[in-house]
Amino acid sequence: MLNKTKTLKEFKLNSLDGQFGEVEEFSGARRSPNIMNDSILVVDEVESSVPCGATQPAKRLFFRLPMERINWVTSAFLIGTFVLTFTAVPAYLWFFGLDWFQVALFFTMLMACGFSVTLGYHRLFSHMTFQAAWPIRLFALIFGAGAFENSVLMWASEHRRHHKHVDHEEDPYCISKGFFFAHIGWLLFKLDNDEPYDNVHDLQKDKLVCWQDRNVHLIAVVVSFVFPAILGFLWNGWIGALGAFLLSGVARIVVLQHCTFLINSACHTIGRQPYSTKCSARDSFLLAIFTFGEGYHNYHHEFQYDYRNGVKPWQMDPTKWIIWTLSKTGLVSGLRRAAEHKIFTAEQATRAAPRNARSSSLPIPVQPAVTRSCQSPLYPIPSERKTLEVTFVQKEGQINN
Repeated sequence: MLNKTKTLKEFKLNSLDGQFGEVEEFSGARRSPNIMNDSILVVDEVESSVPCGATQPAKRLFFRLPMERINWVTSAFLIGTFVLTFTAVPAYLWFFGLDWFQVALFFTMLMACGFSVTLGYHRLFSHMTFQAAWPIRLFALIFGAGAFENSVLMWASEHRRHHKHVDHEEDPYCISKGFFFAHIGWLLFKLDNDEPYDNVHDLQKDKLVCWQDRNVHLIAVVVSFVFPAILGFLWNGWIGALGAFLLSGVARIVVLQHCTFLINSACHTIGRQPYSTKCSARDSFLLAIFTFGEGYHNYHHEFQYDYRNGVKPWQMDPTKWIIWTLSKTGLVSGLRRAAEHKIFTAEQATRAAPRNARSSSLPIPVQPAVTRSCQSPLYPIPSERKTLEVTFVQKEGQINN
């Protein structure tokens, strides 16, 4: 005797002629996140080859974590470097102390890799807010890889998807799923590393970008571990090499990565919203200090094509100052700026918004339901989107509302 299992099908309703067209068939509760049109969900019971009484293999849980969903390579690296930073680094400092060379090398590598991410990965390659000569692009690609945040192609693809679907299911580091998920959880449980580069065709035409994408891991290891260790060895033998490896390599990676992660988490939680309340992004001077000027996130989400995040002259945005300085040398050109009247209009419109509408821009989480036909189980269905839920019972062709 065979069991009957439920297969979910999604249909699209043609509002002109009232006909249904099948879009996709899938098993279980897994849904396509890219379905944006009006749709209905039906449940069809079909025969399964699993005999009655047979049990399905249980999912392995450890501290209530689904083991099959953990990205072990990424998790091992993130957790391993974190543990070494708080164990091996203090041990080295206890036995060998700290000298000015190690401090200078740490901050030099932190600045080189940090600004390569904010200036290069983010404002140059992801948003094209300015144009840069090949030496600047090459520097950003090499030392940006040293941040161990993957290649420019993947970084920019995910970031552009974040801006397009901010606070929605398709947002790779959606704050609606919680602070931890937006900060680091999306990496620990990220299974599909081969995401389509369907939104970075412009970058795929850049030979330097493609070279970095092919060799990103080798470049990252050389820049982050080999290069500092060689400099440390030239300074103080194997003791200096070990110190540079731990401080300018391991510890610097942890510090820089969590500074970047703060943009995805804290910059969508802490601060003001002077330019827009359409999404959760916020401006924070405190976070700008730790993120190389990226803390003015509310402005950035409203005017993402502007090379400035801190648009006011007094706002802390060292990345903006470096870009402006490089433009005076001719290495950078075509700096894009939002029009002053648009900035002023956005500020005035936000001030005039009702207080209850400004109290919180975060979407209200709801319990996910199998029969939801919205693109996100964590985000309310927009008012203009109408859905219909039906159930297909057995195989008798009867439809119950």
